[in-house]
Amino acid sequence: MNFEFGVYSLGERIPDANGNVLSAQERIENIIQMAKWADEAGLDVFGVGEHHRLDFVTSSYAMLLAAIARETKNVKLTSTLSVISTADPVRVYEDFSTLDLLSGGRTEIILGRGAFLESFSLFGASLDDYDKLFEEKLGLFMELQERDVVNWQGEFRSSLGNAQIAPRPVQKKLPMWIGVGGTPASAVRAGKLAANMALGLLGGEPERVQHLTNLYWQAARDAGHDLSQLKVSVTGHGYIAEDGAQAMREFTPHYNQYMTHFMKDRRIPYSPMVPEQMMPQRVANQILAVGSAGELAEKILYQHELFGHLRFMGQFDMGNQPMARVEKAIDLLSNKVAPIVRRALNK
Repeated sequence: MNFEFGVYSLGERIPDANGNVLSAQERIENIIQMAKWADEAGLDVFGVGEHHRLDFVTSSYAMLLAAIARETKNVKLTSTLSVISTADPVRVYEDFSTLDLLSGGRTEIILGRGAFLESFSLFGASLDDYDKLFEEKLGLFMELQERDVVNWQGEFRSSLGNAQIAPRPVQKKLPMWIGVGGTPASAVRAGKLAANMALGLLGGEPERVQHLTNLYWQAARDAGHDLSQLKVSVTGHGYIAEDGAQAMREFTPHYNQYMTHFMKDRRIPYSPMVPEQMMPQRVANQILAVGSAGELAEKILYQHELFGHLRFMGQFDMGNQPMARVEKAIDLLSNKVAPIVRRALNK
């Protein structure tokens, strides 16, 4: 399989260094423009996350992906990710099947539980049912993939009796990924179900999370699945510039804005860092995907040895990073990083 590259946006809308906040309309336009740049640069995939807060613009993320579908030609479109625990799987499936029709068969979906919990109270779900909700709704979504008339019964949603599930997508099945943070049980579940695994990594040493991919591959092997048909992706915070030190200088203030805003929201202390403190994270055995094209390629190849992953996706627009820089980073990912990685893996 060819190694794939992509970018994604969570659509956060937070104050910049001067306290200014983009309008929701401008932020959405920026995300659409980012997707167009990804498509024009020849990247493989573009993603939009789901959040239901005033400091995000992606609550109706499937609608935003639909707008992007009509502005792009080749790039695959995915959620990063869909919070299936608090959604109606029938509606999610219908939305993404329609997106597949709109995009001419370019749709994927990442299902997960998400890092934020606001959707539970918003949609009347109990945190006491956190695990059971995910298990049941994930199972129903997978059932919807298999047949267009469904009979189903569960605990948290009304039963389905000869329910017609429409429209059907262009693809026989929507390529499905399960988003995994740091929970071993989630990695095992993805492997048992023969779902691709989207591994969200935000920092630290990759060796510390290698056990998750080991568990995934072993669970898939034990279940008798064809490992050659499965994929692991690595997603996380990232940025690229012509020079590694320049990349870290340009990235750090925006990383600080992002982390300060969301750590304060969670009442977790965060001390902003200066670029000099961040420079050591440019080396290959650090997860943070920031540096020159050569440095990022080296990181990806280092992690490939540990994880066996076949996709990298970076969040380049975080913390009000100027869009001109985002465009440049996308160009470098496609035209500098991707060729280095693919040449090394195809030897």
